[in-house]
Amino acid sequence: MDFKPNTSRHVASISLQPPSYANASGSTVHIDSTALPLLKRLSLRRLLLAPEGLREPHWHANAHELGYCVRGEALVTIVRNHAVRNSFVVRPGDMFFAPSGSLHSIRNIGPAEAEFILAFSHEKPEDFGLGGSFAAMTPAVLGNTFDAPTAFFQEIGSITTRPIEPEIVHVDGEAEIELQALHVDALKYRVETNLPQIDAAAGSARQTKAGLWPVLEDIAMYSVRISDVGMREPHWHPATAEMGYVLEGRARMTILDPDGTTDTYELQSGDVYFIPPAYPHHIENIGAGDAHFLIFFDRADPGDIGFRTLVGSFPPEVLAATLRVSRAELPDFPFTEQDPLLVNRINPIDPVA
Repeated sequence: MDFKPNTSRHVASISLQPPSYANASGSTVHIDSTALPLLKRLSLRRLLLAPEGLREPHWHANAHELGYCVRGEALVTIVRNHAVRNSFVVRPGDMFFAPSGSLHSIRNIGPAEAEFILAFSHEKPEDFGLGGSFAAMTPAVLGNTFDAPTAFFQEIGSITTRPIEPEIVHVDGEAEIELQALHVDALKYRVETNLPQIDAAAGSARQTKAGLWPVLEDIAMYSVRISDVGMREPHWHPATAEMGYVLEGRARMTILDPDGTTDTYELQSGDVYFIPPAYPHHIENIGAGDAHFLIFFDRADPGDIGFRTLVGSFPPEVLAATLRVSRAELPDFPFTEQDPLLVNRINPIDPVA
């Protein structure tokens, strides 16, 4: 099946976006409300770091950051209120949470390129870099801060005379890894090594939410794999927006808008989609092999209402009247007490014009 080019207002592609910043040490691509105007309370970036590349110490004034390591090995350091410091190593399938306003850095400590998908709890995150913040202060102010003469900081110069601050820099030398960096940390979560909360022939789902990782605020993530015989059932999330990133595979989605129109579109690796709160939608694998999604939500404990269970909440005459059929024509819906999230795709894939 040929891939149908995407023109949906719900979708943007990282592969089609120019880097927001790039140099020999790495690059970032932003999918925010400029690239995808529908976004609200969520946005996404892809960060690539070359060996010895560093995403400089920085913070976000208006957003929490939830990061997922796709490949490589990196040292994440986070500094919070009252100089509380967390430093830990992340590898593929590991996640980290940097609370809004916390100073944090990501340093590639491996021999190969590292890749991260970073989600934010705002559609337009604000960044402050440590280098630029130092440069905003005069040498005299810095000297007073660190008990040093003005001349000591003359070389830092002024932010008004410096070029645009680099987001990514090269760090010489091998990183010193503290023993504690290899241990369990409150701001790190090994999502892909945990057993999935849902595991079936149709696929699997590993949940990263406040009920499992209590530090999370205003954001959560499900790592969902839909098999080539599976489908994410039609559903919606009350009071919760959804932003998904296609890590691998191909899929099709349909979303219902409030005006009664539907938007059906295809997704492939690198695509980002956004579903406003409580809009009904589904995801269907249309490729060979698993389709792997990183699905982010703008709540730390997202809810879910699925078609499979909702039919059991109403008597047959209500369903018949709602679906515009007689009682005799009403399908014999299976009773399902707990929503499966993923269902088997037992029918052929629908053709789309």
